[in-house]
Amino acid sequence: MSSPLHRRAHQSLVRRFAEARRRSPQDGETVSGHHNSNVIMPVGRPLALLLGMPSGEVLAKFRTPLPAIEVVPRLWRHESQVLRVVGERLSEVPKCLADFGDWSLHSYLTGRALADVVREGERIGRRRLSVLADFFARLADIPESALPPVPADWPDSGDSHGFLGRLAQFTEQRVHQSNRPRFGSLFDAVGIPSDAVDRYQDSVRTLAARPFALLHTDVHRSNVLVTPGRDGESLVVIDWELALYGDPLHDLATHLVRMEYDSKERGVMIGMWASAMRDRGHADMTVELKRDLRTYLGFEYVQSLYPDVMRAALELPDEPARRHVVRAAERVCRALRRASGPLGLGPDRLPQEREVREALLDWHAKDMIRRMEWPDAGEEAERLETPVVGPLVGPVAAGRERWDRTRLVARARRSENARSTAAPAHREPTGVGS
Repeated sequence: MSSPLHRRAHQSLVRRFAEARRRSPQDGETVSGHHNSNVIMPVGRPLALLLGMPSGEVLAKFRTPLPAIEVVPRLWRHESQVLRVVGERLSEVPKCLADFGDWSLHSYLTGRALADVVREGERIGRRRLSVLADFFARLADIPESALPPVPADWPDSGDSHGFLGRLAQFTEQRVHQSNRPRFGSLFDAVGIPSDAVDRYQDSVRTLAARPFALLHTDVHRSNVLVTPGRDGESLVVIDWELALYGDPLHDLATHLVRMEYDSKERGVMIGMWASAMRDRGHADMTVELKRDLRTYLGFEYVQSLYPDVMRAALELPDEPARRHVVRAAERVCRALRRASGPLGLGPDRLPQEREVREALLDWHAKDMIRRMEWPDAGEEAERLETPVVGPLVGPVAAGRERWDRTRLVARARRSENARSTAAPAHREPTGVGS
């Protein structure tokens, strides 16, 4: 066995050569999501030797976290902690080759995202549904003792109601309240009730007690790879940074919402999930399935309101064209429709799309002023314990110049022009979509 000194020297060399490769992104392809930026490229011969790889041409993923909207509590600080446990039991997951704290190096799996194979709105097929259902059941096989430690105040296994309460508390405090200084006026303008989370929590009956399991919490089409396999294809679930330990019905609910199944495949998936759980000896995780799944689905729609609205607003460019505003408003209206049922909002409480477009443009103009007058928003927000959601854009963010009021007014007027040329308003259909 090597000495601690030798291990530290080896780790230092790995980091040195990995950093050198990471500084050469022109050699690879950059793929970014909400949470990480990944540069995919060959590891190079020196790093391959240190990692015991057969060739420097082996592809790896140089993975760097991005500033992102906090949506769920991060139970474990490093994704590598989860991958280590899961990789011992599910061979078809990426391996973390090295974790340097602020970024990490992962194995690269050849394949295509399911989102590129089967686009949103298309059915993925019974075989793939069965594979995914089995995936969730296999996660339930992993004992709590094998997982990294959880915080001392984390709900105990079986306390499903406490688990949902913990998720709700995080949504209200860290997603809603922490972002009100920047987005509160927009939340109010598009009609999100100020007490949305509390209102939903008060409507929930006590959940049945179900044993906890490791949860991925983000299994959607872009996080499932279709890879070549012995029998045609295999499905590999990636991106484990949002993993939790809790009620398995929460994992099923987030999957159903984010996978965008049609009503038929949604029903098939629920049945296959329950059968897979029972077949692997986890029937106690399916107790009160129909009733409590409805509760978790409702919560997913409610908690998604905040990130969906913030992301829609942040994706508007400095000078939004009509198409940008329309697309952002459609995203917000969809989130509002889906949450209307769980929140008990009737048709008269939902804004028209025209009103949402106006709210987005008003927020955008005011946010530009905020960035002009407060160019160090990131540092100040950190001091005030108010996270800045997403990177600032434009010259202020680049630090090249302060915007003067003349330029800002010109930009605001262009925003007004975009608003005046927007399409006529129409009443959005109501009800909770799937």
